[in-house]
Amino acid sequence: MLTPNERKRYDRQMMIDGFGEKGQERLKQAKVLVAGTGGLGSPVSFYLAAAGIGTLRVIDCDVVELSNLNRQILHWTPDIGRKKVDSAEKKLRKLNPDIAIEAVCKTITIDNVFELSAGFDLIVDAMDNLPARFLLNRAAIARGIPFFHGAVSGLEGRVLTIIPGESACLRCLYRGPVRQEKFPVVGVTPAVVGGIQAAEVIKFIVKTGRLLTNRLLVFDGLNLEFTEFKLRKNSACDHCGEPRP
Repeated sequence: MLTPNERKRYDRQMMIDGFGEKGQERLKQAKVLVAGTGGLGSPVSFYLAAAGIGTLRVIDCDVVELSNLNRQILHWTPDIGRKKVDSAEKKLRKLNPDIAIEAVCKTITIDNVFELSAGFDLIVDAMDNLPARFLLNRAAIARGIPFFHGAVSGLEGRVLTIIPGESACLRCLYRGPVRQEKFPVVGVTPAVVGGIQAAEVIKFIVKTGRLLTNRLLVFDGLNLEFTEFKLRKNSACDHCGEPRP
């Protein structure tokens, strides 16, 4: 049940067709894991907290650096040197003290990814490297829970929503060797992409609208264009494909 304060706080979003009080109650019951509190994780976590997600678990192993501050809006100049999850937790609690925030300062590995995702309904990919993304992709598929992918570089971003067993997964999209490199980015790009990821999460929980399943949405900020690419589930995918005899 929603409290009187919650009805007032979320009044505007409950006015949306297909949303209502029932949709808000779904958000209140939801448990969402956000992997990363950087450029993408900042807007994703911020808007999910603002929307009233009942439990947010944010995971990150890094500390705040000066070079983060052009895009990672949960972290401010006085936070330099602090653990990112501690900085993020403080801001999110101030934004919405009525939800549960779990801050986990760990590196996501093959040994802990299943433990870290246990008991959660959805996983948001706000990472900056493919190896960690692939670990989360495997965990989401194994647990049968939705996985919301976002990626940025410069003024370009990508968004894909993955429903295990129904849609193409991250490995269906990205194949071949994994490159590790420092990439350029300006803060407005993760703001756009993270906002879309948060919208996808909210729509899935509330059960409204059309999701970005089997549709890779590419944002070109330089030319201000959105392009959609159709995807197909790969039956031979080593993450989500049919097991070979």
